[in-house]
Amino acid sequence: MSTLPPCPQCQSAYTYEDGAQLVCPECGHEWSAQADASAAASPPDDGARVVRDAVGNVLQDGDTVTVVKDLKVKGSSLVVKVGTKVKNIRLAEGDHDIDCRIDGVGAMGLKSEFVKKV
Repeated sequence: MSTLPPCPQCQSAYTYEDGAQLVCPECGHEWSAQADASAAASPPDDGARVVRDAVGNVLQDGDTVTVVKDLKVKGSSLVVKVGTKVKNIRLAEGDHDIDCRIDGVGAMGLKSEFVKKV
C-alpha cells in the first residue's frame, strides 16, 4: 500500500518518488514532495479560488495579460498569436479561467496556463 499522495492533476494513485520530486506516470505531472507536505500541513483555504498565469503570478479581474503560445480559435480559421495583449480580463469558473475580448477575434475564453501577466 502506497503512502504517497495521489496526483494533484489527474488524481492517479500510482505516483512514485524520483529524488525530491513526486511523479505521476499517467499524466507526467511532477511536483515537489516538500510542497505537498507543506500543503497537507497548512489549513484548508476558505474557498477562495486563486487563478495563476503560466509563470505563477496571481491573476485578478481587470488585469492585462499577454498570450504565450499561438492559440487556434475553435470553429474558425483565426489564430491568436504569441504576444497578443489582452486588456481587462474577467476571471470565470469552469475549464477556461479567463473571459476576455481580443481585438480582431472577439469575445472568448482563455485558459490561464497560456497567458502571462504584464
